[in-house]
Amino acid sequence: MHAPAKPFARQASASRTIEAVAFGVFRTATYFVLVCATVIFALIFFRGAGAVFKTSAPFVNWTFLTQPPETLYVFDHEGRHYEMGDKEFRAFKAERQLADIPAESYAHSAGGIWPCIVGTVQLVVGSMAIALFIGVSAAIYLNEYSRHGRTVHFIRLAILNLAGVPSIVFGLFGLGLFVHFMPMLDTYNSDTVLSLPVGFGHWLNFRGWNVCLLSGWFTLAFMALPVVITASEESLKAVPMGFREGSLALGATKWQSIRTNVLPYALPGMLTSSILGIARVAGETAPIMFTAAYVMRDQQSGGGLFGWLFQGVMALPYHIYVVSSKIPQNEFTERVQYGAAFIFLLLVMGIALTSIFLRIRMRNRYRW
Repeated sequence: MHAPAKPFARQASASRTIEAVAFGVFRTATYFVLVCATVIFALIFFRGAGAVFKTSAPFVNWTFLTQPPETLYVFDHEGRHYEMGDKEFRAFKAERQLADIPAESYAHSAGGIWPCIVGTVQLVVGSMAIALFIGVSAAIYLNEYSRHGRTVHFIRLAILNLAGVPSIVFGLFGLGLFVHFMPMLDTYNSDTVLSLPVGFGHWLNFRGWNVCLLSGWFTLAFMALPVVITASEESLKAVPMGFREGSLALGATKWQSIRTNVLPYALPGMLTSSILGIARVAGETAPIMFTAAYVMRDQQSGGGLFGWLFQGVMALPYHIYVVSSKIPQNEFTERVQYGAAFIFLLLVMGIALTSIFLRIRMRNRYRW
């Protein structure tokens, strides 16, 4: 038996061959996912840019970004071809004193998506604020105050199960609880729903909040809670115990120790959870369809200082869903679809980048 020419070289074996094959499969799968994602994003960006940008000054389609959706009218008049939104079409007929013009109409194919942008920002920011407050509070309790027993184990199991609940179930949950059952303080006794007197001429009527921004906030916040709680708890666990013990040794209370010596160092990880939560709730259509979204709503007004909380909104995910599946498809609706998807990606990216920037600043400020 002869010794190998290079005794320290890697020798071929069945296990090494299997390892090399497995490594190749994993790398191929990774590259395949990256290629698919690149193709999808490139398609949306290239087609969507055609609806947002123009080849002539001012090079940005401000109408698309600042106006509400309108019906598009396509017609020929006096030998010329016209494509006009509803308002422009009415003004065109009034100016020429025309009773009627034969025209083809396409719903949601003119105007813009401004109310959808505003509604999406309101839904994402409000729901993440609620989710972060409740989620961080729950994580502090589970990691800092609770005793590890059956109850805490059951709570953690429930959080894991909650992360796997489909979005449509969250939508039905929000519809039943927030839209139809949540209490409202009124000056009258409702005869059709449960009512409780609270004094001073007021009644607590369990008639729900109806389809509104507040219902959408809480429904989306509950969707993001599992991600926020889990990531926040892991961030708290990453802070060394010496920080807590040193603070307690100097006479600080439990809460003072958490507030001054634990939370500042865990905040970067908590902001990471907010980024994951944004990705979870921003693109959901089913929950907001049941709780907050309208097909058409130009503006929010009335109802006092906080009346806008109890009014519905338009949202980009729901608008894309309506334009893509609820009306006949044509070249005009395709332009709106990709333009709305393009703006939606930029919007979510902007909110996520803001969270990343804050996380980097907090991480550079607090180091150990």
